[in-house]
Amino acid sequence: MAVIQVGEDPASSIYVNNKKKACEETGMLSYGYHLPIETDEHDLLELIEQLNQDPSVHGILCQLPLPKQMNEFKIISSINPSKDVDGFHPVNVGLLTIGKDALVSCTPAGVIEMLKAYKIPLVGANCVIVGRSNIVGKPVAQLMLKEHATVTITHSRTKNLPAVCRQADILIAAIGKAEMITAEYVKPGAVVIDVGINRNAAGKVVGDVDFASVSPIAEAISPVPGGVGPMTIAMLLMNTFTAFQRIEGII
Repeated sequence: MAVIQVGEDPASSIYVNNKKKACEETGMLSYGYHLPIETDEHDLLELIEQLNQDPSVHGILCQLPLPKQMNEFKIISSINPSKDVDGFHPVNVGLLTIGKDALVSCTPAGVIEMLKAYKIPLVGANCVIVGRSNIVGKPVAQLMLKEHATVTITHSRTKNLPAVCRQADILIAAIGKAEMITAEYVKPGAVVIDVGINRNAAGKVVGDVDFASVSPIAEAISPVPGGVGPMTIAMLLMNTFTAFQRIEGII
């Protein structure tokens, strides 16, 4: 797996280091490319093309966010879809949308694996997603539909948001606002998945869910940190292994 980071974003640096550590623990070879923030877009595209052509590389990801001088869509689209282990390439997004096998965005895939691991019923479940991002909200909605759940996507402009969320058997919070989801958003017995990673006023890492008020009424709730985050790393490794198998003709 080849990981490209441009610049010194602190959160990105932590995530990249976690990816490298996970590769070492599983025996997967990783290549790190740390480029200065002033790197020209052309130079990054040239590096990606070299990795596309390198038979020893089966997975490529470019850590987001990218510097302002770079076109994020153009960079993501330049990665060979068969090596796109982040699952962000338009081809993989399109395959997911029409229900075909694809390399799926790691965080949404991790949410589904978490729910299945704890045997949370998905078929026919009323799933409400708070957030509509291309990275989490939209793809996790597609995956839940694939599992035959009934899906509602909400966002910052949704009317009567707490009331809509209270209809959820499974509530997935991916809005990016610290501890926004309080007890009034959650019906008793709901399963709550917290995708958010934020820092509150005290500098503590917290999720999008107010854990203290929600945990007493939820049937199950994922913690932050330590919940969805590790699943994202695990699914990245799974995507890389799947890409390897497909490229080498094993599956």
